[in-house]
Amino acid sequence: MLFPLKKNKGLIHSETMSAMKLGSPIFSKTRIFNQTIIVFAQWENETSLENFLKTDSYGKLLAEGWHIRLSFLRQWGNISGFDIPIKNNEETTSNKSIVAVTIARMKYTEIPRFLRWGRPVEKLVRDHDGTTLSLASIRYPNIISTFSIWKSQLEMTNMVNGHSNMPDPKRHANAMIERNRKNFHFEFTTLRFKPISEHGQWNNCDSFLPKK
Repeated sequence: MLFPLKKNKGLIHSETMSAMKLGSPIFSKTRIFNQTIIVFAQWENETSLENFLKTDSYGKLLAEGWHIRLSFLRQWGNISGFDIPIKNNEETTSNKSIVAVTIARMKYTEIPRFLRWGRPVEKLVRDHDGTTLSLASIRYPNIISTFSIWKSQLEMTNMVNGHSNMPDPKRHANAMIERNRKNFHFEFTTLRFKPISEHGQWNNCDSFLPKK
């Protein structure tokens, strides 16, 4: 965390964060003191990524963990640093798996209010039958991110709109209404991706992508 990923050849932008269990109590080891590092990075191409993982000392360390490679589909909101395509790519269909990533730069004064509305949503995503992996990450003082792999786009959009078969299914929809009433963030974006491939293991598992 003290020495995040630096500029490398082919690297557009990255955020280095620590892992956080979705829905964790506010003052808990799984939210504040997790020692697992999460890196979300955008590369010019896969060749640059491969060279980084094979030749850079930091890249070799990350290669010992698990990572997933993604292809951009669409964005809501905006975030600085990353080079997000202006045009959305709607090639996916409702029955294909997708990956959703959110990144937010919080307003300091809104963090307590965000936690009050956000933790129920975290639990909804964490416990949802439509996900194969869902987690969050944080970089103090105010960057927070979520990452989830969904079995299908339809299951994710049903969750967002409050139509899933889960207890209190409108938790996400209600939180979005509250955010629109008074924003929690300086910057916020939701990114949707098509998963390309996964590499390595996360918690002794190497097959989070749904079988085709």
